[in-house]
Amino acid sequence: MIEDEPEIRRFVRMALQSEGLEVFEAATLARGLIDAATRRPELVVLDLGLPDGDGLDFIREFRGWSQAPVLVLSAREGEERKVQALDAGADDYLVKPFGVAELLARVRVQLRRFSRGGSAGNDADPVLRFGTIAMDRALRTVTRDGVELHLTPIEYRLLQELGHAPGRVLTHQHLLKAVWGPGHAEDVHYVRVHMANLRKKIEADPNRPQWLVTEAGVGYRLKT
Repeated sequence: MIEDEPEIRRFVRMALQSEGLEVFEAATLARGLIDAATRRPELVVLDLGLPDGDGLDFIREFRGWSQAPVLVLSAREGEERKVQALDAGADDYLVKPFGVAELLARVRVQLRRFSRGGSAGNDADPVLRFGTIAMDRALRTVTRDGVELHLTPIEYRLLQELGHAPGRVLTHQHLLKAVWGPGHAEDVHYVRVHMANLRKKIEADPNRPQWLVTEAGVGYRLKT
């Protein structure tokens, strides 16, 4: 955990230790980079506003040698800041103040994903399952309760991209570049229209999605 506020560090430490997790603490960007390089953590909880630098710089450097999940904590509520952190390589984002239950729920999601080998590990298994949905990436088919769903090529590529990293928030810009190409990085309405259509096929109740979840103003995540 890299956080300069002692009270927040104590709060987060106690919450994580209640889950049986071993916690190492750093109060600065420099110390955090040293500890991350030497301890090789399975998860990093990171504050963006550090006294000796921007947490975004930690994320970019950390991603040079580790794919361990990064959960960002910040008092900054702006959507642009969330997008910057996620595009830099963070996996999830919590705005202070937050509750223990939400913190631990998000930590569990990221640790489950990492324990399966991260995004590469998920791709190693050709079949991604969530609920009654099965996506066979080798056969390029998606079924619900064993019945094949007829997705358009765009819908399939959207689901495939989200399936590369279940639980991770993917920004609108990430999805646009991955599915439509770099020239469409600002066409957010493309994602919204096709995601709405995809939900109609995937979700039991498209108006209350269980799997394809919106992160308001930022992007989407696939919950598994």
